[in-house]
Amino acid sequence: MTDAATELKPNAPTIAPATTLAPAEIDRLTDDIVAALKTVYDPEIPSDIYELGLIYRVDISDERHVTIDMTLTAPGCPVAGEMPGWVENAVGTVQGVSGVTVNMTFDPPWDQSRMSDEARVALDMW
Repeated sequence: MTDAATELKPNAPTIAPATTLAPAEIDRLTDDIVAALKTVYDPEIPSDIYELGLIYRVDISDERHVTIDMTLTAPGCPVAGEMPGWVENAVGTVQGVSGVTVNMTFDPPWDQSRMSDEARVALDMW
């Protein structure tokens, strides 16, 4: 694994890149995947899912297939059935990604400590 996962933020998801891709390509894919994730918003919360800390893990295979483990702010979230598709569509547009699988998990449950400072400012949660 490169330093890309540790450079993002303390509560950032684990980003596990493939071992055979060039480091520059891993960095580009990581940056582009994070940018794509930041385009997805919970309609009830004015912050993107990445900054909210809803993304737990991103795996990039040697074949450039991306597997994402994510959660929701609550299991009963009204968009629970739709959000994985939004994430799949957003990341699927990243150049070089061959496919996307989104896994929903509630272990561990999401809590506000996973939010970035950017999300806290947007939600006025200091």
